[in-house]
Amino acid sequence: MRRSGGCLCGAVRYTLTGQPLRAGICHCLDCRKASGSHFTPFGVWPASAFECSGAMKVFAERSFCPLCGARIAWFRDNEAEIMLGSLDGAPTGIVPEYELWTGRREEWMLPLPWTEQFDHDRPESAPAE
Repeated sequence: MRRSGGCLCGAVRYTLTGQPLRAGICHCLDCRKASGSHFTPFGVWPASAFECSGAMKVFAERSFCPLCGARIAWFRDNEAEIMLGSLDGAPTGIVPEYELWTGRREEWMLPLPWTEQFDHDRPESAPAE
């Protein structure tokens, strides 16, 4: 499976190969401010599955387009955490497995019943599945 995505202005384009290692939703303040939304859905792929054209800048470990400011990814430990909103198409088939920073989740947003819930970041020892 190949998926494509990019920034708002089109200066940064990327492709992803295969399914994500895991997917989640984050309610932390950084994700709220970076996305301008109540939460951020993301998928994590091996870094080797991510191919990119166009230059990105980095702020607080998060990569974004320097022209339009669209947030694309966070790279760490040989993984590429992709903001699912930057995909060209709907992220069909990528279902969140966990929610992060649930203490910051809006009261009117109910927990996703099939997901694992974490008060803060996901522990390193959590299964990667």
